[in-house]
Amino acid sequence: MAAAAKAGEATLRHAFGNVLSLFILLLIGVLAFSIRLFSVIKYESVIHEFDPYFNYRVTQFLTKNGIYDFWNWFDDRTWYPLGRVIGGTVYPGLTLTAGTIWWLLNSLNIPLSVETVCVFTAPIFSAFASWATYLLTKEVKGAGAGLTAAALLAMVPSYISRSVAGSYDNEAVAIFALIITFYLYIKTLNTGSLFYATLNAIAYFYMVCSWGGYTFIINLIPMHVLLCIVTGRYSSRLYIAYAPLVVLGTLLAALVPVVGFNAVMTSEHFASFLVFIILHVVALVYYIKGILSPKMFKVAVTLVVSVGLVVCCAVIAILVALVASSPTKGWSGRSLSLLDPTYASKYIPIIASVSEHQPPTWPSYFMDINVLAFLVPAGIIACFLPLSDASSFVVLYIVTSVYFSGVMVRLMLVFAPAACIMSGIALSQAFDVFTRSIKFQLLRILGFSEADAGDGSSANVVPENDAVKVDKSEETIKERPSRKNKKKEKEQMEKAQAEKTSAKSKTEKRLLVLPMELSVIGLLLLVFMGAFYVVHCVWAAAEAYSAPSIVLTSYTHEGLHVFDDFREAYAWLRHNTEVDDKVASWWDYGYQTTAMANRTVIVDNNTWNNTHIATVGTAMSSPEKAAWEIFNSLDVKYVLVVFGGLVGYPSDDINKFLWMVRIGGGVFPHIKEPDYLRDGQYRIDSQATPTMLNCLMYKLSYYRFVETDGKGFDRVRRTEIGKKYFKLTHFEEVFTTHHWMVRIYKLKPPKNRIRGKMKKSKSRTSTPSSKRSGSRKKNPWQ
Repeated sequence: MAAAAKAGEATLRHAFGNVLSLFILLLIGVLAFSIRLFSVIKYESVIHEFDPYFNYRVTQFLTKNGIYDFWNWFDDRTWYPLGRVIGGTVYPGLTLTAGTIWWLLNSLNIPLSVETVCVFTAPIFSAFASWATYLLTKEVKGAGAGLTAAALLAMVPSYISRSVAGSYDNEAVAIFALIITFYLYIKTLNTGSLFYATLNAIAYFYMVCSWGGYTFIINLIPMHVLLCIVTGRYSSRLYIAYAPLVVLGTLLAALVPVVGFNAVMTSEHFASFLVFIILHVVALVYYIKGILSPKMFKVAVTLVVSVGLVVCCAVIAILVALVASSPTKGWSGRSLSLLDPTYASKYIPIIASVSEHQPPTWPSYFMDINVLAFLVPAGIIACFLPLSDASSFVVLYIVTSVYFSGVMVRLMLVFAPAACIMSGIALSQAFDVFTRSIKFQLLRILGFSEADAGDGSSANVVPENDAVKVDKSEETIKERPSRKNKKKEKEQMEKAQAEKTSAKSKTEKRLLVLPMELSVIGLLLLVFMGAFYVVHCVWAAAEAYSAPSIVLTSYTHEGLHVFDDFREAYAWLRHNTEVDDKVASWWDYGYQTTAMANRTVIVDNNTWNNTHIATVGTAMSSPEKAAWEIFNSLDVKYVLVVFGGLVGYPSDDINKFLWMVRIGGGVFPHIKEPDYLRDGQYRIDSQATPTMLNCLMYKLSYYRFVETDGKGFDRVRRTEIGKKYFKLTHFEEVFTTHHWMVRIYKLKPPKNRIRGKMKKSKSRTSTPSSKRSGSRKKNPWQ
């Protein structure tokens, strides 16, 4: 009766725990969604940044024209005169997801606009990502660690920066796909279920559809499989977890048009195939070991290893032959930049020019993950106590993500889930130790014996120690007997080993008892750390990461100032230019110009054609006449530049100008960076070089600037400009926004330029002295 009562009490406690966990997960989902709404509350429901505008435009086309037209869409409004095949050059996961949500809502008679669905897609999937983090961490260290990790991920600033309402970019759904793929891999590894293995391949397929960062998955999982093989942790569950992922996942990945045969032809995928071969060799060795005698096994192993080495060498030779013809050996430029951080700055300046491809600073780690940076080492230590296949995977995940985040600041987004998982494990383990110590000390104070207190505390903790159970199940399946006559002996050995492990764990738990005062102080420190983390995350969500780049604000002694110059300029283009007019600008503003102004652009943020971007960079770096000829050859009617010298906006084209020079000089050798520098310094004042003062970018940015204050003081560069009074001969100003942040110029027609030349030649022929002086003062850059 007593045993039945205890069993019923345990069942009731377990059911209550499940309900409480479900309720906490719902609250975490609400928290993850609501903390990302500051951008809508403070500003308005608007798309952020640059890339999201392209994704929004593509989603509009999908919902209006259907999936088949989307796959075959040739966009003639971008990369003029080349155009772009959208269906074959875009990762469709985000677009298809938002389009499906919009279709479902409209089917239920909920008439939301496409823009509204796009704005709130990222907050919704952040809640999904938090729940996926719970599932992943639960497989590693139990439900307590899972709930803690989910709560941490819901608020971590690094993830908030790419998932606020309006941040309609690929990472909005890709992080969820990344975490759920890792969870299903660990689930398959713990259970050996082919069902979960199939779901894992499907989740990987969704990740491939969503983001180019899927290569991180297809390299991290093979690394973990190889680690398990090397450390002697091979099992049939490892084979089931990996083999279907490679076969089915690669076949599904090849169905995505933007990936296609790259799934089997590029170097980023070769590691998975090599480990796939090694896994089969090891599986064959283990199979032969179970059916042969030890003497025959040695002979068979020699044969299998020899054949396996021959096959591996043949595969490696084929792969080397395939990639030998490529100058990058089959690696993409971004992948080479991760392996060699100096590669992009040396050979591909277009990649190095992107701010999110720069390495992060140390303060950015504290800004983006805050106190988690101090908890990660403790979580790594906890994963080794004890070490399982699942815990070894998250350790490998954190190590690799730390490296990649240190190379490229954008990959802090991949590091954030790993940091939350490790910190969740550390906080859960620490809370477990402190509460158990307090309970133990209280039981002693109340007069219970040490044995009763120890048993009570251990009974309260053992169910949460899933890692020990995982290890026992691993050993049980791993050492499954192949012959019936040895079954009873192995069962007895496993039972004895399990009892020994249980006794050892109880002894260790009794040793992990701290004094009452130290435990209380530790709990208070954990609460204080959690409160500090919450305050920092709310501040980051409200102030640092919620402002849309399309609408800027600043606070002064006069109050709040709103700078809506970008939308003002795009509205002017939309209403005051012809539909087929072409607009030239630096590639940063291509997506916004196409989506908001509905005008054809020369280059945009896809950056697939370096030569085309170099042509625009060369035009901006050239004198006015040469730039006019370049733009006229591209049928450009308007040139748009972003200028922040009046209001102090630092991300303007003058600050980006040296990248235009470098990218242009990489294709057109007559553009040389030293010509724009004075003693190695980039200057726009009176000490600037003549080449700099006469280039098109300088003239379009500072034309009539001296009229604003009479001095021409640039508030970004904090100096007076060098050339204050000049006239434009080949361009005319047609529109400048209220705060001078966006300036639009129109190319003068050729006939006006020719008339001017004829008048100039007549005046020169009438005055010989002026002709001589003109020949002396002629500048080759004018």
